[in-house]
Amino acid sequence: MLTKSSTEVVRQQNSALVLAALRRMGQLSHTGICDHTGLASATVSAITAELERSGVIGKIEQQAHTGRGRPRVLFSQRRDSGYIIAVRISSDLVQYSLIDYSGRLIDRFEEARNHKIVGTKHFAEGFADALERLVRRSSLEKAQILGLSISSKGIVEADGARLLWSPVFGGEQIDFAGLLGPGWGAKVSLNNETLLVAQALGMKADSAEGGSTFRALAALSLGHSIGLGIARKDRFGELEVTAPNFGHMFHAANGCLCRCGSFGCIEASAGFYGILRAAFEVPPDTIPAKFVPLVEMDKIAAGARQGNRMAGYAFRQAGVALGNGLSRLLSLYGRMPIHITGPGVRYYDLIQRGIDEGMEQSHEVRLQGRPDISVLFDEQRLVFEGHLNRALTDLDHDIAAFRQVSAGSSDN
Repeated sequence: MLTKSSTEVVRQQNSALVLAALRRMGQLSHTGICDHTGLASATVSAITAELERSGVIGKIEQQAHTGRGRPRVLFSQRRDSGYIIAVRISSDLVQYSLIDYSGRLIDRFEEARNHKIVGTKHFAEGFADALERLVRRSSLEKAQILGLSISSKGIVEADGARLLWSPVFGGEQIDFAGLLGPGWGAKVSLNNETLLVAQALGMKADSAEGGSTFRALAALSLGHSIGLGIARKDRFGELEVTAPNFGHMFHAANGCLCRCGSFGCIEASAGFYGILRAAFEVPPDTIPAKFVPLVEMDKIAAGARQGNRMAGYAFRQAGVALGNGLSRLLSLYGRMPIHITGPGVRYYDLIQRGIDEGMEQSHEVRLQGRPDISVLFDEQRLVFEGHLNRALTDLDHDIAAFRQVSAGSSDN
């Protein structure tokens, strides 16, 4: 029994490897699949035959350029094998994207959030309605949606679909699997948004460096809230991505009031509402603003660049809080490159000095020097790529497992 179970697991893993190679490389020949997966020719033949019978992949014949000889057979994923929906919940809007099995974006729309309406009930109703509309617009059935990938800033339940705390909804928890009505069979996954950014960056770094030198990286998101994602290779060489609750790490005794209800968090100084509060010399125990429009932040930044003392001080103190937090990160995890994203990167010139000052207080940084820091302006694209990487990889494994179950049933 153990041997049979182990064999089935290996077959599932090998099938997932084939599907991943086709997604990463596009159309591949039999030989190309063998080269990219390391699987034996006979194994690839058996897997592609089963995947083709089940309608997951298709094949085309490509005639040789000379017009002579046997046509070259290429395998590729069938785009209509299934679909996923990616939902990005941010402070100012909710974005809904429909993607086919090959990873191609089919449809997308965004809906602005109404900050005057408190609570999750209104959001839940709009969420369910938006999913229905997205499916109808492409003339699909709900049963064709195999995965629902959701992202938000905040704390998510480990291996679940429940949002435990977020800057958008506060302590009101949301069970996203429970929001789906009858007829939805999609697998629901919920991830911290900055974790998805780290996922996308980690996959790129691992692929670019051939997996030989990449060890770890961190993604720091600046904006209404502060997020952190870490992508590291584990001891087996697999990519492991986590999202520590960086924004709500303790920064300063007797510090400012944070949206989480504590005093002295990093976010209370470095989030948009923290910068706003410091720039206008508002008492530190003032209840934080729920949402600060970018136009207001741009005015404060313009003042800082023109020499306004308090505006400049507010951005510098935000940088110090971030630098202190990053110095602790490096002390715990070791040296790694840091990629800064989010709407707050437009003020990086005002924050950078404080970040350097905060990091220099770390023994690790004083000994080894400042880590490589890069600024990335397209956070939305990175979040979307993170959705694709995680959701479609999960779908590959689910399809491979389902195929094994179906094959076992047919054998009986």
